[in-house]
Amino acid sequence: MSAPKHPPKPPTLDQHLCFKLYSTSLKMTQHYKPLLAALNLTYPQYLVMVVLWEQEGLGIKDIAQRLQQDSGSITPLVKRLEAEGYLLRGRDPLDERNRVLTLTAKGRELRAAGLRVSEQFAHACAITHQDVEQLASGLDKLNGNLS
Repeated sequence: MSAPKHPPKPPTLDQHLCFKLYSTSLKMTQHYKPLLAALNLTYPQYLVMVVLWEQEGLGIKDIAQRLQQDSGSITPLVKRLEAEGYLLRGRDPLDERNRVLTLTAKGRELRAAGLRVSEQFAHACAITHQDVEQLASGLDKLNGNLS
């Protein structure tokens, strides 16, 4: 007579990739918070600025797509950034219904401070550039597979 079969055990919390991503993401945004407070930016606002530092003249829909968000969640961020004097929302000359975003001088000047934040965060991570590239590559693959 064979031994009774036990049902498979579910993975432990530490074996769940989703938990590792979630807890790491929380720690990352918590670490960014004081660095960005000096710039009067929240983490989501910082991400909008990073996109605009890469390319100006984008619409809210373009930024939302780039950040993998819906435009309804980006609009309030953009309005707050405009109120801070970091960007301007103008009409798209090709389509009056669309708004395009351009940085103000203050928004462009903030880029240098944003670079310092990025450098401080990279230093705090205490991992090599090669580690970052490997993690980013794996996360890009995972993200693509889930899309």
